[in-house]
Amino acid sequence: MTVLVRAQCTTCDRMEDVVRQVCAEADVGWERVDIDTADPELRGEFGDRIPVTLVDGEEHATWRVDPGALRTALSA
Repeated sequence: MTVLVRAQCTTCDRMEDVVRQVCAEADVGWERVDIDTADPELRGEFGDRIPVTLVDGEEHATWRVDPGALRTALSA
């Protein structure tokens, strides 16, 4: 589980809060990746579509994440 974010992004902070809670409940690890300091390929692919959650490397949600949908995706 990965959350792609930017520094100083309140929308990113809100998504991280949801991911943190759901992953803690599901006992699933996750990582935060700042696309501005990460691989240039990530910046090119996601650009302004941040924040983004990736589950098993696949895009799950952009800008907002539904906790129920994330729980389902993580249990699959």
